[in-house]
Amino acid sequence: MADDVDRALLSTLMDRGRATWAQLSGRVGLTAPSVTERVRKLERAGIIRGYEAVVDPTSVGYGLLAYVSVEAAVAFDPPEFFERVAETREIQECHLLTGDYDYLLKVRCRGSAHLYELLQAIQGWPGVGHTRSAVVLKTAKETRAVPLDAME
Repeated sequence: MADDVDRALLSTLMDRGRATWAQLSGRVGLTAPSVTERVRKLERAGIIRGYEAVVDPTSVGYGLLAYVSVEAAVAFDPPEFFERVAETREIQECHLLTGDYDYLLKVRCRGSAHLYELLQAIQGWPGVGHTRSAVVLKTAKETRAVPLDAME
């Protein structure tokens, strides 16, 4: 059962993943060892899934963001599709959908030629019927932070 302290810790860590134990303890009014134990408990419970550096894609040569909708064909094999998704470093996210398409892929590429090559590869995967892509022209908001108001 989460409380206001857990929510405050999570909120702070989503904003500043490198916050020190002292900074976290100052934020919630507990000792550093108490904060450490609380955070470890959130990690063990799977609420905190990990920590990572957020890298600017354009700075490392992957400035093109696109979304690729994938329609599965009759002979579609989800485990093989998921394995290929996992192996393809340009694919950042894969979501099963309702509606006209079965999956939505968030992809990062070096440019349009790279996106074309990636689309050709995906369209060649067994069981992939049809794809539709949309290139992002500008991003107004992108975050991994989640609302915590429904957390019990």
